[in-house]
Amino acid sequence: MAVEVIALNQAVVFGSAVVYWVGVSVQARRIRRRIGRSPNVRPKGLKERLLWAGWTFVVVAWLALPFLSGSQTTLAWLAVVPSLVHPLVSVLGILLMGVGYAGTLWCYVAMGNAWRMGIDRKEPPRLVTNGPYRFVRHPIYLFQAAMVAAMVVLLPSACSLFALVIHLLCVLTKAADEDAYLRTLLGPIYESYCSRTGGWFPRFSAKT
Repeated sequence: MAVEVIALNQAVVFGSAVVYWVGVSVQARRIRRRIGRSPNVRPKGLKERLLWAGWTFVVVAWLALPFLSGSQTTLAWLAVVPSLVHPLVSVLGILLMGVGYAGTLWCYVAMGNAWRMGIDRKEPPRLVTNGPYRFVRHPIYLFQAAMVAAMVVLLPSACSLFALVIHLLCVLTKAADEDAYLRTLLGPIYESYCSRTGGWFPRFSAKT
């Protein structure tokens, strides 16, 4: 039974990686066609290059982990943590992966042509406040983190856990940069928006 569960988890992790990152590529091309220029895909500056290096590691780990967690390695940690390889744990991981991907698509719809991969300081910013952005400022990073966390749930290992840590460091840094950029350019408008929303989780006590 454990072998079948592991095989399912491997398939889900690999399939989700392919679907997600192909989806990102399709989204970038779609926005490029709509706005007539690149949606800031190429990193600008040392910090963005370092962030891209971190995300590249996460992508590679996401794609490679199902193959790295082969039979002998997997059976070794199965003896230590057998409760992690359980159908209910797989269901939890699959649900988390599904919610993360569905939430990402929701963010794409809400952002429309305002979707960008990086900050272009020559381009006037557009503040999106509909959809999930009505409640949080960085929902797309939250949903990404949910998917990487699902990878840890489905294929727990030092590699998947390290990938999650790297991803969290990258998105926290990116979110802080975006907050600072928008606060500088939009001033009171963005401050008001921040007072109504949380960075990653909704402010349920905030007045709307």
